[in-house]
Amino acid sequence: MPRPLLQRFSFRPLLVIAFLLIAALLGAASLRALFALEALTAQSRDYAARALALSGAAQSLRERSVSMERSARQSVVLDDRVLRQRFRDEARDAAAIVARLAQEDIAAAREGPWRAHHDTLLDLLAGPLDTALEREHQLAQEFREIEAINTAIAMQVQQAIQQRNQSLQDRLETSRQHLAQQVIAAIVLAVLMALAFGVWFTRPLKKLENAIVGLGENRLDQVIAIHGPADLALVGERLNWLRLRLSELDADKSRFLRHISHELKTPLASLREGVSLLEDGVAGPLSQDQREIAQILRHNTGALQGQIEDLLRFNTAAFEARQLRRQSVDLLQLIEAQVEAQRLQWRARDLTVQVSGAPLRMEVDPEKIGTALANLLSNAIRYSPLKGTIEVALSQQPGRVQIDIRDQGAGVAPVDRERIFEPFYRGERQPEGGVRGSGIGLSIVHEYIAAHGGRIDLLPEEAGTHFRIEFPHAYKA
Repeated sequence: MPRPLLQRFSFRPLLVIAFLLIAALLGAASLRALFALEALTAQSRDYAARALALSGAAQSLRERSVSMERSARQSVVLDDRVLRQRFRDEARDAAAIVARLAQEDIAAAREGPWRAHHDTLLDLLAGPLDTALEREHQLAQEFREIEAINTAIAMQVQQAIQQRNQSLQDRLETSRQHLAQQVIAAIVLAVLMALAFGVWFTRPLKKLENAIVGLGENRLDQVIAIHGPADLALVGERLNWLRLRLSELDADKSRFLRHISHELKTPLASLREGVSLLEDGVAGPLSQDQREIAQILRHNTGALQGQIEDLLRFNTAAFEARQLRRQSVDLLQLIEAQVEAQRLQWRARDLTVQVSGAPLRMEVDPEKIGTALANLLSNAIRYSPLKGTIEVALSQQPGRVQIDIRDQGAGVAPVDRERIFEPFYRGERQPEGGVRGSGIGLSIVHEYIAAHGGRIDLLPEEAGTHFRIEFPHAYKA
């Protein structure tokens, strides 16, 4: 079955593509904001130029009207042709200004009245000299009317400028809101894309981490399948190949141990039987020296058989540690059950066993955790002095569940602390008068705890021994 398109690429180009997509999104939002700002700036400059032109036109119209009035009235009184021509020039310029303002939809309604007064002024300029005074009064009246029209036009210009400024402000506010929405939407979308890519990228990495942890904890029955970029999927395939290879090696080791143990047991049994026959005098009476040699042979063959059985027991425990049967268990009840099961042992030494903690349920294999607790408790009983105290405390800490087991024995020698959990390693401090241990009890405890994803540590203490078991909350019921 062909892989999806994105899974055909390796992790690095996909990461670059993700960054480019996010950068393109933010860049597009920035460019859009820049273009909108440029458009608003150009529109603002155009409005400012038009407002300046309108204000100048209104001011120029007022000045032209004043100059027209002065020229007209003087020309009537003095009957001067030069002054009349000056009036006509000023009137032509003023009419042009009124026409331009009318094109701006400002003085369109007042252009007609203004031109009517303008025509009247032209008519009043011509006439006999004896009517000059009367025509001069009429000119003054007409110019007052024109001044009123000019004032109205100036007010319209101011209103038009204010309206355009308000329109520009409204557009600026609308554009600002749109830009803010677009920028916020782009940021949110970029964050969502970053989260999506982050989850998509980190999920296979997390699976790889879990797969490596699983291999380290010898959980070889879980198939490793990584779905994601091509290089990570390839690493997953290599890890799965490694898992299968480790499974084969582990199976070969188990078969070898079973085979060699079986091969050793048969001649060892014959050897023990022969030594027993020699000790019983079947082959003839033995001298004192010969009997001592036979006793040494019997002791060492027994020790060898015990070591072979311990080896098989540890190999069986290590194999069973990978086959957990989890169920919801109250750890406090499980601890109390193990303490009660060994009541005869600790009471025979007049010990006090104190169990503390609140009920706490977790998904564990009760048989294997019970065996681990039993081995730790048995060690504590074995190494505790007469009338000593053993403390077993169950507690819940941030992110983990914790079991502490303390005794008042001789403790572990500093040279033994690093190797205390190694198979068949026996420390230098042994209980007085006790049988020397096989060295696999703590190894089995370590295997069972690690199979549950937990850990066991030997903590430093001034006196006695302090073991601590920690389980992650991921296994909490």
